[in-house]
Amino acid sequence: MTTVSLSGRVGALLERRTAPLNDLADHATDVAGTCFAMARRFHRGGKLVVFGNGGPSTDAQHVAVEFVHPVIVGKRALPAISLTSDVATVTSVANRVGLAEIFAHQIEFLAEAPDIALGLSTDGQCENVLRGLLKARSLGVLCIALTGGDGGRIAARGVADHVLIAASRDPRVVKEVHVTMYHVLWELVHVFFEQPGVLDA
Repeated sequence: MTTVSLSGRVGALLERRTAPLNDLADHATDVAGTCFAMARRFHRGGKLVVFGNGGPSTDAQHVAVEFVHPVIVGKRALPAISLTSDVATVTSVANRVGLAEIFAHQIEFLAEAPDIALGLSTDGQCENVLRGLLKARSLGVLCIALTGGDGGRIAARGVADHVLIAASRDPRVVKEVHVTMYHVLWELVHVFFEQPGVLDA
């Protein structure tokens, strides 16, 4: 394989990643609205509850630690928990009532109306993420979904107040865009906290 053909392949690989990011930038108003809604919930004493399967389960843990222990010195810590971190609880619920209920069951006992539920699903089809968001919504929790593809059943069912979609069918690309998404969410939530009075409206 020649250097020229390798260069073309690299360009195509990068384009597969830049197109979904450009699409996300085109939805900047939706992203800002999501962050504002999150910041208001935090301001009112709510916490962030994050969950997902497989790769997104580790993203859920990553999101939680970003909020609880900010890597940027001087940024305030905000309460967040990952529902994928407690293996004993996850496996116990899965064994007793089924995998589809692992997040909904935890949300029923851990979440309250001021809170934020953030569900991550690479293709938007995850039944347990969908059920977790449904349970959260029934409790008055602010529901946010990060999905991929066309948003899948999670977007179609309208179970989240805010849906941010990584517009790609490639699960690797979706995961990469989701990392960017939740870093942007973290950063903009803090921007709103730095504007005096804006969260009191």
